[in-house]
Amino acid sequence: MHRLRRREFVALLGGAAAWPCAARAQQPAVPVIGFVSSASPGLYSDRLHTFRQGLKEAGYVEGHNVEIDYRWAEGQNDRLPALVAELVRRPVAVLVAAGGTPSALAAKAATATIPVVFGVGADPVEAGLVASLNRPGGNLTGITNLNSEVGPKRLELLHELLPKGTVIAALVDPTNPALTEAFLHGLKAAAETLRLELSVLNVSTEPELDAAFASLIQRHADALIIGPGTFFSARSEKLAALTLRHAMPAVFQFRAFVVAGGLMSYGSSETEYYRLVGSYVGRVLKGEKPADLPVQQSTKVDLIINLKTAGALGLTVPLPLLGRADEVIE
Repeated sequence: MHRLRRREFVALLGGAAAWPCAARAQQPAVPVIGFVSSASPGLYSDRLHTFRQGLKEAGYVEGHNVEIDYRWAEGQNDRLPALVAELVRRPVAVLVAAGGTPSALAAKAATATIPVVFGVGADPVEAGLVASLNRPGGNLTGITNLNSEVGPKRLELLHELLPKGTVIAALVDPTNPALTEAFLHGLKAAAETLRLELSVLNVSTEPELDAAFASLIQRHADALIIGPGTFFSARSEKLAALTLRHAMPAVFQFRAFVVAGGLMSYGSSETEYYRLVGSYVGRVLKGEKPADLPVQQSTKVDLIINLKTAGALGLTVPLPLLGRADEVIE
């Protein structure tokens, strides 16, 4: 009898030891977010922080109840299809197409079933991403920013800073037509109103970028507007260095440009923009369908000025302009 009880006790212990394994096997798998960007991770430190904030507001914390698998194209858009394909094969619960229209188009081409949340500056309807803003209709939805629409305002800011300037150069990427055409349309109209000459330079490669800056003197450019698009956003630090080397007052859309020594930035608040992207991803993870989530627009814009760079360029920033700045770097 004693032996029988001992055997029963050992069997009971064996069954108890198996309980944790069985419990783990029954636990639902942690969902995986696939995050693909045409830029580099260094550019995204602030954006990822606010993206995670948006996720947290929806109840998801990276490393706790959600995993994020990152892919970076490092400014080479031709790598995007392969990077997206890797995430689709994994597969992931939702794809985040960060870094503009090229990432979103690559995601759309790769899957018609995995939910996609994008962040773009172009009109997503004109770009062919969604059927309409209110009812996207497919497996994509997301957030748009104002970085194309505020092009005329950037021109006005340069004109306010350099009232005697007559020629403004503009760098644009011809390989991103949906974004570039909308940007130039507004910019040309504003230049005509302000009676300024607009000199457009098409840039989509490193050699073209260096050649464009070398040509600014021949074009008699007084200042420079750097257009939207992932080719430029992935090169914020290089662009800042080039503007300093060529002593060219310039305005761009991202804070990173000003932190690196660029004169001025004016564009959608990156903190607001990526928080909204994170929030939408959280809603999709909870079961909402992209087809039913209207495309949102991030409406907050930030003006950031580097006073040290202004001084190095021999410029005095007017007090009214300085007073409107959201951040001043000295």
